[in-house]
Amino acid sequence: MKNPQIYFDHASTTYTVPEVVEAMLPYFTEKYGNPHSNHTAGLEAKQAIDQSRETVARHLNCSPSEIIFCGSATEANNLCLKGFARANKNKGNHIITCNIEHKSVLNPLKYLKKNEGFKITFLQVDNDGLVNPDDLEKAITDETILVSIMYANNEIGTVQPIKKLGEICKKHAIPFHTDACQAAGALNLNTQEQNIDLMSFSSSKFYGPKGIGILFKKQNLDIKPIIHGGGQEFGLRSGTHNTAYIVGLAKALQLAQENSGQENARLIKLRDYLIESLLKKIPGIKLNGHKEKRLPNNINISIPDIDGAELLLHLDAIGIYASTGSACSAKKTAPSHVLLAIDLPENMANSSLRLTLGKSISEKEINYLLEKLPPIIEKLQKN
Repeated sequence: MKNPQIYFDHASTTYTVPEVVEAMLPYFTEKYGNPHSNHTAGLEAKQAIDQSRETVARHLNCSPSEIIFCGSATEANNLCLKGFARANKNKGNHIITCNIEHKSVLNPLKYLKKNEGFKITFLQVDNDGLVNPDDLEKAITDETILVSIMYANNEIGTVQPIKKLGEICKKHAIPFHTDACQAAGALNLNTQEQNIDLMSFSSSKFYGPKGIGILFKKQNLDIKPIIHGGGQEFGLRSGTHNTAYIVGLAKALQLAQENSGQENARLIKLRDYLIESLLKKIPGIKLNGHKEKRLPNNINISIPDIDGAELLLHLDAIGIYASTGSACSAKKTAPSHVLLAIDLPENMANSSLRLTLGKSISEKEINYLLEKLPPIIEKLQKN
């Protein structure tokens, strides 16, 4: 009998839902004009992009002119961090972030430190992965020009006190950026309510196409482009627009935000059932991340005396797809920097399993996992 294929890796990426595919299709084969061309085909594409920009802006409670379409969240983070630092270095050279950020934030900041003379403060998180707002307040200096703290962590699911962190930044007149890649499909993106000045995300985490992202940038903030060319996206991101993917991102965001209340409630119920069952069935495991302040779909556990990579191979063999942490670092053998940052010993960091739920997961799939996972772990622990 063929094994089922059960996908517990929605934090890595999601499939594109039929409604989004349907919205995108005309812009591949029928309405394929360049939106900068002054003819009917070009104007059709431009209109679609303008409408998509308005849709995204509505869900972020901002102006359409504050939305910059990029090729990915990684590009959006690079544009934000490098572009802002270079445009504002006359005001100061200090940037604050935290030590569990995604590599698309950490590595651009490390580049700015090594190659362009910027000073970077990496705030330490507590054992649940939370940034202490008091630590942020203490880290701010007269040279601080930007704070960048992720909305929710991609590995352990901890949701940061974004509104409070943004409030501190506002008090000190320092722009606040958040990488909202994991949060965008589920949490409140109202930039004014959340005190957010810059925000980046992509649509591949909430059932939209891969290869498209956005940077929200408040109108009064200056950044320099990192890609030069024809001056598209208000001169900040040159390159012919990918109209179909822009339409897809906007449609996916609309669906995710409109349905988030109902879907979050469903996922939280499944998540808590899975966490409770795992803690009962598997001796010695540890839940990583904050128990309540976490994404609705995230479960990250460490299991004593196993190798996480080996566990994934056994799960894959029976049709269960999961991960040990960030998919962007999955081929590296070093322990997760996130798990080490929350004071997990290296052996426990190497024995982590991340299970992230989504539309394709119901109680049936969770029960299958609960049936198959404990004997695999028991076998691995005996070897």
